[in-house]
Amino acid sequence: MPQSNPTRRTAAALAADLVCVIVFCTIGRRSHAEGLTVAGIAETAWPFLTGTLAGWLAARAWQRPTSLYPTGLIVWVVTVAVGMLLRKATSAGTAPSFIVVASITTAVLLLGWRAIAMVLARR
Repeated sequence: MPQSNPTRRTAAALAADLVCVIVFCTIGRRSHAEGLTVAGIAETAWPFLTGTLAGWLAARAWQRPTSLYPTGLIVWVVTVAVGMLLRKATSAGTAPSFIVVASITTAVLLLGWRAIAMVLARR
């Protein structure tokens, strides 16, 4: 991501994180033969999107939005933790296997794009 405009870079990083969470939820709904409607995806995604925003606040991600560590790590952990807590609070599934799959998938997505950005920035 371009370093010349910090506001644009921050907005793009936040958008990338939110898109990653939506992709995760869409893949999950599809793999479980649930409907791929906007409402269905939103219902699945809102706990994790809330977690992502909480992660951004906890990490102060706007300061170093593309940083793998600590920003990406904090955003990822808080996304999963808050997402699971909200799912539990609303009687949605939080089976141990789901927690593992969600943790791995969101790590690949939320940390992966940052790792790619880091490699590209070094070029």
